[in-house]
Amino acid sequence: MYIMADPLYLSLWFSHFTQSDMMPRLLSVVRQLMFSGLRPGISAVAVHPVSWSEPTILERRFRPGIDPEQAIAIVGDMLHPDYAYLVEGYWDLWVPSEETGEWVVEPRPVKFIAHSLDFDDGAYQESGHIQVDFGLDTPFLFDDVELNDTTEPRVRANVQKLVNFTNAVEKNCGIGGRVLWSESEENLAQKLISRLQKTH
Repeated sequence: MYIMADPLYLSLWFSHFTQSDMMPRLLSVVRQLMFSGLRPGISAVAVHPVSWSEPTILERRFRPGIDPEQAIAIVGDMLHPDYAYLVEGYWDLWVPSEETGEWVVEPRPVKFIAHSLDFDDGAYQESGHIQVDFGLDTPFLFDDVELNDTTEPRVRANVQKLVNFTNAVEKNCGIGGRVLWSESEENLAQKLISRLQKTH
């Protein structure tokens, strides 16, 4: 049975999140990511005015990637009470190669989005002051892959990386609340636990 993949997010709220707090908070979260050895640094930044339906007023891509501090300085020059700020980097996850089927480490994008309080009618209330977008939840679940001596350690390593990042954010970033969620109605934590309990 093929199971649809869902986008995976970590929403973060802070007890104090003024305009002047936003970039230091964003930088502190970005710094917790274990960046890809294959594609290190920040690969893209963007600034979205007013709502997601509006065109960006800044978009830049970097190859090779730049330091998080440089990226935050670029978007931080455009502070505004109804803008959202996007910073994108990569981390390395285990995935089956489309060509060979062998499991390989590949860079996968992670997007960090800081919402000003007036952006998109207060979208932060549901999405978080800062939202981390991990892309599809597939690398952490692989529902259609049979777990065995080869595949189970790979999936487990991906999940551990996700757990380590979430714990690092909680420990180091002064957050007031966090929710790890996907767009399906299922509880993601339970989904991850049940997946890893289905060992061979």
